[in-house]
Amino acid sequence: MAQYDILLEGGRYFDGTGGPSSVRNIAISDGRIARVTEEAIDHHEAEKVIDARGQWIMPGFLDTHTHYDAELLVSPSLSESVRHGVTTVLVGSCSLSMVCSAAEDASDIFTRVETVPREKVLPILREKKTWHSPRQWIDHLATLPLGPNVISLLGHSDLRAGVMGLARATDRSDQPSEQELQAMEALLKEALECGFLGLSTMCLKWDKVDGERAWSRSLPSTYAHWSEVSRLNRLVRRYNRVHQGAPDAARPLQITQYMRECIGWLRRPLKTTLISQMDLKGSAYLNLLTRLTSRVTNALRGSFRWQVLPTPFTVYADGIDVVFFEEFGAGEMALDLKDAVERNQLLQDEQYRREFRRFYGEKLSPRVWQRDFGDAQIIGCPDDSLVGRNFAEIAAERGIHVVDLFLDLVVKYGTRLRWYTTVANHRKKVLRKMVRDRHALITFSDAGAHIRNMAFYNLPLRLLKLVQESIDEGKPIMSMEQAVWRLTGDQADWFGIDAGRIREGDRADLVVIDPNGLAQDLEQVHWAEMENFGLQRLVNRNPGIVSHVLINGRLAVQGGELQPQLGRECGFGRFLPAS
Repeated sequence: MAQYDILLEGGRYFDGTGGPSSVRNIAISDGRIARVTEEAIDHHEAEKVIDARGQWIMPGFLDTHTHYDAELLVSPSLSESVRHGVTTVLVGSCSLSMVCSAAEDASDIFTRVETVPREKVLPILREKKTWHSPRQWIDHLATLPLGPNVISLLGHSDLRAGVMGLARATDRSDQPSEQELQAMEALLKEALECGFLGLSTMCLKWDKVDGERAWSRSLPSTYAHWSEVSRLNRLVRRYNRVHQGAPDAARPLQITQYMRECIGWLRRPLKTTLISQMDLKGSAYLNLLTRLTSRVTNALRGSFRWQVLPTPFTVYADGIDVVFFEEFGAGEMALDLKDAVERNQLLQDEQYRREFRRFYGEKLSPRVWQRDFGDAQIIGCPDDSLVGRNFAEIAAERGIHVVDLFLDLVVKYGTRLRWYTTVANHRKKVLRKMVRDRHALITFSDAGAHIRNMAFYNLPLRLLKLVQESIDEGKPIMSMEQAVWRLTGDQADWFGIDAGRIREGDRADLVVIDPNGLAQDLEQVHWAEMENFGLQRLVNRNPGIVSHVLINGRLAVQGGELQPQLGRECGFGRFLPAS
């Protein structure tokens, strides 16, 4: 009988600590790394031998900002992440989890914000959701054939709606009673004792609620007084867990509230990670403010990390249906209207158009979208003559204001008008500086959400490519060992979970990649079926990079192909509690 289940032979081995890499042979037994050696291991000692010569063996990647909360209930393989080497995903981001609230409330705080159709999510929750507490949710996860391992935050909007109900939780005049605050604390305490990583909150007011009952109200977390958040944070700090937050982009100085919570002068620092540090085209100065914030907070005994996406932030849109239009009044007015006839009447109204042009012309106010239709390319339209062109040049040809041109096209073609723009991280030099910053977490894929708008499922590979390019140019921003560590051990240590390393005795979550494959374009997007949802979504496809993925010692990807048992058999991923 063979001593080992799998032998990976002759690959360049990265252990996830940032230490030097070297060629090693790695033997796996019973889901763990049994041996790491430069000595040859007899093939007869292993059930399966994988030739990894010329390839890199590294810990499975952690994706610590996803919105797979609904998807894992019906498509637990989460294969869009696994195929790119992700072996651990974090859910419960942005105040959105599906733990405490009722099925319809959980659906309505999730679907519009994350642009996943309500008519798909709500029936899933009505059928599947039998739990109302963190412990019950973990028990349910144990029944699912998970692909990757799952870690979780408890979402404040979910917590608030679970205790107060959605209507009251989104009413600014109705704050929780002392009894309700204690109920929130009890649920959060249960979550932390069960191994949840912490609490996620939201201050960004242009994330809106779906459904009829609280349509177009902001998420419940945005209605909480800061005293409520601070009270919950005391529990998070006591357990040495994490607060994930999202400041209000319209009020940059609101960041000081998070700084005060994080700093640990006479107390334990509160681990705090915020969304997101970006080199915005429309507000370039915010990048300087975010860097200053992290340095000051950590100098004052904080434990503060901005989330950084290591790639250009490109967003696709169908007509006017894209979330960044929520950040200014005219866009918000249009998106508040569900009925297409009503919306088209509004878009044709001259008074409305004057308002839209006024907002569009404001260049100094804080903003995510750069408000430049000249920097937006049409990629789909019933009028083929418009495809491949930007709105500004078409408007100039027709002798009209570009806002009028855009609104005319939306009225005429609706969501059949498809276009894209790059909002941030467009300057490679600045992007390289951001990912090098030790006060950053390399994350923010938003995997599982914005299914027609964004695709960053291969985020870890994009960082490796960015670093490899800098090395090839003779101007390395970090070593490849450090890059792997930033994606694995660094995040596992900061969040406090057993992951991100592949040394002897560690759990065998690992990925084998061919570095030559990194030369391909990793920003390309494709359409693919969203398993068990009956929807198409934007995904990444990068053949020739990831050859093998092991999760708890089982092959999830082999020869670049997802294994058929993934998501059908238990034994791959599991819930990983905070340590």
